[in-house]
Amino acid sequence: MSIPILEVVDLHASYGRIEVLRGVDLTIPKGAVMALLGPNGGGKSTLTKIISGQKAPTSGHVHLAGVNLRDAAPEDLARVGLCTVPEGRSVFPNLTVEENLTLMSYAGVPAEAVLETAFAYFPRLLERRKQLAGTMSGGEQQMLAMSRALASDPALLLLDELSMGLAPLIVDELYETVAQIAQSGVSILCIEQFARTALRVSDYAAVMTGGRIVATGEPEEIMATMSDVILGGAA
Repeated sequence: MSIPILEVVDLHASYGRIEVLRGVDLTIPKGAVMALLGPNGGGKSTLTKIISGQKAPTSGHVHLAGVNLRDAAPEDLARVGLCTVPEGRSVFPNLTVEENLTLMSYAGVPAEAVLETAFAYFPRLLERRKQLAGTMSGGEQQMLAMSRALASDPALLLLDELSMGLAPLIVDELYETVAQIAQSGVSILCIEQFARTALRVSDYAAVMTGGRIVATGEPEEIMATMSDVILGGAA
């Protein structure tokens, strides 16, 4: 059996005296797309922060391709193939699309390769290459944020609330690209509230509530058995 790309083992985390993760276990096989679903306050954001090195757990372990990530800084994780597209679209609004992308060349990736990858996945960015990023639509800014992440040639891509604030048609378009990215061999963890859209492109799904993973399985199974938890009346 191959080593999972990500393995979370008995993870606990707190803010002060308030425990927000209560023994989380999660496994993502290499090359798979996993949707992590659940209501606000369920612990998804905290789990993402721990996986990406932004917060330390109180106990438990996170392994990337079999390597324990304990005490690893975010920049160290990026070097070994973990890349996060954070909630809220982090782009430099006063730089052009092309300038935002070529900044990634400082990480050692040739600028031509960065641009080629971005424009292949998102042709709209080619049309906007000279436009200031801050003047683009929310969907286009999300495309730019994803392109910058892909420039690092990640082994595992964390997409945190990709759909936040975007129209459903744009969300569908972005998730079509997520499926294309997965076909190239990148493993992906989608932390999402647009449950149905995320499940359509996922190989597996997990549901998180109350600081625990309460269900894992294939998308159809999760939708059938946990729809009241993951949809919450709006998806």
